[in-house]
Amino acid sequence: MTRPDRPGKSPLFSPRDRDNLRWLWHRYMKKRAPWLGLVLIMIIIQGVVYQQFLSITENGLRVIFENGTMRELALVCVAVFFLFGIRALMAYLVPRISVWVSNGAIYEMRRDLISHMMELDLAYFERTKSGEIIQRIVTQTQGLGHFIGLGTANAVRDAVTVVIVSGYLIWKNPVLFTAAVLVLPFIIWVMNFVSGRVKMVQAQAEQALGDYMNGIDETVGGMRTVKISSQEAVETARLEKGTAAIRDLTLRVQRTQALVMPSIDLSSAFVYVLVIGGGGFMVLHPDFDMDGAGIITFLLGMVLVFDPARLLAQFLGSLQSHIVLLDRVRGLYLEQPTIFDKPNATTSVDTRGDIVLDHVRFCYSDDQPLFDDLSITFNGGNISAIVGATGSGKSTILSLLSRLYDVQGGQITIGGTRIDKLTLAALRGAFSVVAQDIVIFNNSIWENIRYVNPDASDADIWRAAESAEISDLIRRRGDAPVGPKGAHLSGGQKQRIAIARAFLADAPILLLDEATSALDQATEARIKSALARLTAGRTTIMVAHRLSSIVDADCIYVLDAGRLVEQGTHSDLLAQGGYYSSLYETQENVSAHLAQLDPDGTT
Repeated sequence: MTRPDRPGKSPLFSPRDRDNLRWLWHRYMKKRAPWLGLVLIMIIIQGVVYQQFLSITENGLRVIFENGTMRELALVCVAVFFLFGIRALMAYLVPRISVWVSNGAIYEMRRDLISHMMELDLAYFERTKSGEIIQRIVTQTQGLGHFIGLGTANAVRDAVTVVIVSGYLIWKNPVLFTAAVLVLPFIIWVMNFVSGRVKMVQAQAEQALGDYMNGIDETVGGMRTVKISSQEAVETARLEKGTAAIRDLTLRVQRTQALVMPSIDLSSAFVYVLVIGGGGFMVLHPDFDMDGAGIITFLLGMVLVFDPARLLAQFLGSLQSHIVLLDRVRGLYLEQPTIFDKPNATTSVDTRGDIVLDHVRFCYSDDQPLFDDLSITFNGGNISAIVGATGSGKSTILSLLSRLYDVQGGQITIGGTRIDKLTLAALRGAFSVVAQDIVIFNNSIWENIRYVNPDASDADIWRAAESAEISDLIRRRGDAPVGPKGAHLSGGQKQRIAIARAFLADAPILLLDEATSALDQATEARIKSALARLTAGRTTIMVAHRLSSIVDADCIYVLDAGRLVEQGTHSDLLAQGGYYSSLYETQENVSAHLAQLDPDGTT
């Protein structure tokens, strides 16, 4: 019984492959059909040129063999030159137009990929390697561009040449041509054998390449840790292992594809022997209407057939590689967001109202439960703080408020309106966020602040920078880029950029996620007044590890393993002598010990 997964027996195009090709045609290529039609016409002209070349060559040979005149020979030469002049013009225009068409399609594909990617949930980016996303948008779309452009145009040209020249040879001598194509079933078997194996190995190679690119991204991004821990040798070995895997898989693909050309060469040799032997017999035998010019022309015609046939076979051998690329690129489109605007969502947000978590249930996965029946009320216009041990769910609450994730039970409301009844733009536009994992671009500090409000005036940006205590650094650095991911800045400088962004965005609700975690005590003291101005008149929710930064909060919520265990003001919680009091006393003891080591408070 035949194994259904045996590569050599699999169809050239699976139902999924055909669906992907239809998607490519209808979404990106159909609108370019007039240009593709023009390319096809020029390709047909190229094929006709070869057919006419054979006809004129046969007449030219008879002029030579049958004592023709010099004038007739000159006319044959002029005609041949004219024909190949036309073919040269077509050979120039076809790739120019094909590449122009394919580049336009790939531009639209990348644009759509990026647009669709931006709509996906945060969860997609947390489960997908960055190297895989880069690979799809950059290298795989580039490979598809060659496939749908120059590669396919050349394959169609070769196919048209084979059909037209073969048709002419059949008309000239059907018996000899039929004998010559006896080898065709063998060629088809070889292509079917190769295509299945190429498709299987290419998929593995693309996966390995994605892992390799992600490994490089991780190594470069964590180079500080690599250097500090002296793990260069470990990272080198890890990347070398990925390099070896790509090398081995690439060799497997090429080893399989290498079977194609020798098979075609042996088939061609067999055909040429048939043509020379059979044609020679026809020339020598008086019962056949075949002369020397005819057999030479027929042999030349077979050369014109088998050369493009070789290239066409090579294209078909690599076709499955491009089918794999198409499937992986389209796979990004098939990812669908689960967080989106509900029907009849409103843009009206009561930003002065209370923010309420009502019996909320949430978990990142079934084996990682976090919140079960969590209820918290953040009073509008007040400063609220959330504290707790690492993993207690502090930052997750902020993610739920801005619908980076949706709750799996209960509800969250702002001013009495469920947040899933608001548009995402209106909801997220109501928040300014200062996070501990601030994203810094390799641009000037000025442009990094402007990022949250590209239309802001210079005066607005300067006010935000002054309020965040970073204006002096802007004056010193000027337009100098800050390095990849802000490599030229300290952690405190990055967080002051985040605070300046919050001033510039000027949203009515402020979320501070460890906003001063990277600031030393001296800098924190200087910026405390700026934070006070930033929170004035705004509903503010602070997530803090350093409890000294939230002692003035109107209400502090204490979490432990996803449960609300205490709430109240700083003084109330200290008086209770519970979990919060224990955390505060521990931090105070540590701070006192550090102050003894560094009396100036500058470390």
